Amino acid sequence: MPGTTPLTRCPVVPVVVIDDAAQALPLGRALLAGGIDVVEITLRTSAGLDAIRALRALPDLQVCAGSVLVPDQVDQVVDAGAEFVVSPGLSRGVLERSRALGVPALPGVATASDLMVAVELGLTEVKFFPAGLLGGPAAIRALAAPFTGVSFMPSGGVNQDNMAEYLALPAVPAVSGSWMVEPALLAAGRWDDVTERSAAAIERAAKA
Repeated sequence: MPGTTPLTRCPVVPVVVIDDAAQALPLGRALLAGGIDVVEITLRTSAGLDAIRALRALPDLQVCAGSVLVPDQVDQVVDAGAEFVVSPGLSRGVLERSRALGVPALPGVATASDLMVAVELGLTEVKFFPAGLLGGPAAIRALAAPFTGVSFMPSGGVNQDNMAEYLALPAVPAVSGSWMVEPALLAAGRWDDVTERSAAAIERAAKA
């Protein structure tokens, strides 16, 4: 199956829901200024693909496509320039298409059964989603016990107040969240705030 995803590159991965692709470049620059060099641009809006294309202009920023649900979307995001794909759940079709295109994929898991399928498919890194509703750090700690070779990226309900608790777990190299890239910040062009929140998140991650 697809190779490992770059979870060890940056301990905090912003999850971006973008309404205007013109926001992509200033957003990317603001994240880099705050020390974050990985970003997940979701396909939840029609601007997602164009935003991924725009971010090709920032070679220091590693761009992932999020909310990839079906194999055809893998082709679309790779054509747009995404370097890896993230899904909310585990789809064999998405994983197989990612492998065919040579792009790492990070599927979402929620249960031990999901993890057994992931391990069977040769995966060693997964997204744990929605982390907050599934039991948070305690759930990951319990699941990591039998799945000793798996790393988790919690997403959903992760914020600046609880991220350190997740990152304190040996099985969690990175978390993902949206507090530093809230749509209101993007809409208002508050790029300094994005940078400030990003830098604060990196600082908290370092302490964790």
